Amino acid sequence: MLTKRIIPCLDIKDGKVVKGINFEQLKNIGNPVDLATYYANEGADELVFLDITATNEKRKTFVSLVNEIARSINIPFTVGGGISNANDVYALLHAGADKVSINSAAIKTPELIGILTHNFGSQCIVIAIDTKRVLDDWIVFANAGKSNTQIMLPDWIKKTTDLGAGEILLTSIDHDGTKNGFANELIKQVSALTHLPIIASGGAGNEQHFADVFTAGNADAALAASVFHFGTLRIRDVKAGLREAGYPVR
Repeated sequence: MLTKRIIPCLDIKDGKVVKGINFEQLKNIGNPVDLATYYANEGADELVFLDITATNEKRKTFVSLVNEIARSINIPFTVGGGISNANDVYALLHAGADKVSINSAAIKTPELIGILTHNFGSQCIVIAIDTKRVLDDWIVFANAGKSNTQIMLPDWIKKTTDLGAGEILLTSIDHDGTKNGFANELIKQVSALTHLPIIASGGAGNEQHFADVFTAGNADAALAASVFHFGTLRIRDVKAGLREAGYPVR
């Protein structure tokens, strides 16, 4: 079994960290630089920064904030939000990001995935996928979960894999912020459709949920926000518990 990763997520709105439930009811959590530094010191394996309103507001990610965070941490750093072309990726990598996360722009122009992997390498191109159950099917949503693309999730997983993506960040909108556990059945189905590493997101509420997503969900990494932001769990404790239970963690 490969080493599993624990990744805190900073959802950014107006330069501040926010968190909600099912992508709604956003609450201000705090300063992103302070939180990023805290999580790096807590033993986080990576950090994800998502400027969640950049696409809907038709603007670019806060590059200066990305640079400030990058200078404050010493762990891999993924940045997403408002990225639509190679110049955007170059600016973020130059500012200190290690990887970039593409979501709505990839849905609008799938060929962008191939262009970015060709220019920068697949290892730094993460495809973020927000999905919600509609009747009996998992459907891909865009624009921070506000737009139903009517794309079937399995089809989009296959396409992003074929186009050369390096990793998938999979978020269940239905589970987001609920603290009721990850969508393990969904995550397992997705991991069976691709050879790409899967970062599971949405639903972490206790230490057992992290263990479950690695076994029942077959995820490669677990991303969480609420449980860490509000102090329900500490990253160092989650990793210690997983280690004691026999899970390979860094």
